[in-house]
Amino acid sequence: MRTLISTAFISLDGVMEGPGGEPGYRNTGWTFKEVDFLPEAYEIKGREQAEATAMLLGRASYEAFSRVWPAMEDFAGYRAMPKYVVSTTLTDEELVTDWGDTTILRSLDEVAALKRTEGGPIIVHGSATLNQSLSDAGLIDRYHLLVFPLLLGAGKRLFSATDKDTQRLKLVEHETYANGLQKNVFDVVH
Repeated sequence: MRTLISTAFISLDGVMEGPGGEPGYRNTGWTFKEVDFLPEAYEIKGREQAEATAMLLGRASYEAFSRVWPAMEDFAGYRAMPKYVVSTTLTDEELVTDWGDTTILRSLDEVAALKRTEGGPIIVHGSATLNQSLSDAGLIDRYHLLVFPLLLGAGKRLFSATDKDTQRLKLVEHETYANGLQKNVFDVVH
């Protein structure tokens, strides 16, 4: 069984929308506009590229990332990695050709089947709607969270407001940095 890891930059109030400057969100770019940059706080991002063996994205995040990540040296580790996009509307013709093999999954059942295959960890970047669906379905095994000391109020959140049974987490790694960021790595207790 493969491990499904959700990785996110989130505000203290759970907002994950527009951390890097994506258009259409009033607080866009909050990760670099509001908090001083400390390289050591982002060590986990390099580790994720080294440890992951596949990437899973929702359609909107795939469309945003596939335009810029293939050319960025910071994300070179993801170039050849197989990618999976969960979408009911995306077509093969809409996939980019310069970012490695990409497979479209049409349902959470197909994500569950992917988890049952041989291989290493699968990382989920961005993808707010997908993250909520995966969490609600009990498919996420681990969270890598960089929590920013900000209250953003409105915006897409990492976790849904669905009324569901309690989901227990086990803190397996944590650190606090001088700029107020907190790294929290949680395993989901199944």
